[in-house]
Amino acid sequence: MNIAVIFAGGSGKRMNTSSRPKQFLEYRGKPIIIYTLELFDNHPLIDAIVVVCLESWIPFLDKMLKKFEIDKVVNIVKGGETGQDSIYNGLSVAEKYCKNADESIVLIHDGVRPLITGKTITENIEKVLETGSCITCIPATESFIVKQTDGNIEIPSRSNSLIARAPQSFFLKDIISIHRKAREEGRHDFIDSCTMMNYYGFNLSTINGPMENIKITTPTDYFVFKAMVEVHENQQIFGV
Repeated sequence: MNIAVIFAGGSGKRMNTSSRPKQFLEYRGKPIIIYTLELFDNHPLIDAIVVVCLESWIPFLDKMLKKFEIDKVVNIVKGGETGQDSIYNGLSVAEKYCKNADESIVLIHDGVRPLITGKTITENIEKVLETGSCITCIPATESFIVKQTDGNIEIPSRSNSLIARAPQSFFLKDIISIHRKAREEGRHDFIDSCTMMNYYGFNLSTINGPMENIKITTPTDYFVFKAMVEVHENQQIFGV
């Protein structure tokens, strides 16, 4: 079974919106989270979807799922105190829906990354079957600096550097066991799934995803998203 866990629990403070969280901002009458969910709902290899959502927005999301005919969402679960806790809540629910958790694959994705492709989803599943994990990345296009604890800096070679994005995909049994180990150790501060899996010694595999696979966290990101939606529509209409 291939199941997606979509995280839509952020409050969107950097977006400077007071009326609603960023994942529920609309473009052409459709919330960003719905653009994201449609990609997984329409993909033939995805069997089910679990959404992690701000508790106060669950009724609204449920209404939107019905309005836009998103059929593969099997559960909406409330978020936790941290992003890590929220993902664990989603994984725990996903585990209940998987007939064979040992062989099931979970794709963990941000609700505010609506610009991935069906090809990226397929490649995630194939890479997990091949190696046990898949981190969707993009090549580093600028140099970045790593500041050491002693004040010195390191500048990694750009040719060997990747930027981790999402989906981040694993066998469900592996990622949920590591989440439980972290909780037993009182760790709730891992920034994402690949960081956690790397910390506990898992070897990670990568694929290159589309450069436009941005996370919509600022007003600038939102305008990029609008532009890319129009580009994709023009490609469908004019075949360019």
